[in-house]
Amino acid sequence: MTLPGHASRGWDDALTDSFLAGDEHALAAAYREFAPLVHTLALRSLPDRAAADDVTQEVFIRAWRSRSTFNPQVARLPAWIVGITRNAITDAHSAAAREARKAFAAAGAGMAEDAGTGTEAAEMLADRLLLDGELERLGEPQGSIMKLAFYEDLTHEQISRKLGLPLGTVKSHIRRSLSHLRSRLEVDHAAS
Repeated sequence: MTLPGHASRGWDDALTDSFLAGDEHALAAAYREFAPLVHTLALRSLPDRAAADDVTQEVFIRAWRSRSTFNPQVARLPAWIVGITRNAITDAHSAAAREARKAFAAAGAGMAEDAGTGTEAAEMLADRLLLDGELERLGEPQGSIMKLAFYEDLTHEQISRKLGLPLGTVKSHIRRSLSHLRSRLEVDHAAS
């Protein structure tokens, strides 16, 4: 693994032309070479491993889809991938902040609509805020998937169609997210 800002000594620049030409073997080589660096950068900035995993996958999807915009005369492929990584991390933070604002607004609206009084309403709001906070910590797309499952009561298939994600990916995210939520909420409950 290389440090941010340092070109990889293991990358063969001859593979860059193959990558640009759409050779999937060159994509696989780029993934093997740079995924550890991308994952480390994401893990340092994001709340958990699952979020870093998602950013790592997103970086290579973006790199592959936008390879025609890469100019090897401007930068080497390793530097370009690090740039995409920084953008993907920033996008992940922005998405989490947007979701937090939505959750806060929804919790406030839910409080105004509640017929409950006093302690009951406060407990419901506290539970909702706790759950919303934990869903935010999941990152994307897990947070969105779980919100669709919890708040909109959508099935795995409906979530898959709505988000344009493979069904297996949705199921995996839900399984990991439920496990994470269970352990986090059990710890929070034990501490209270």
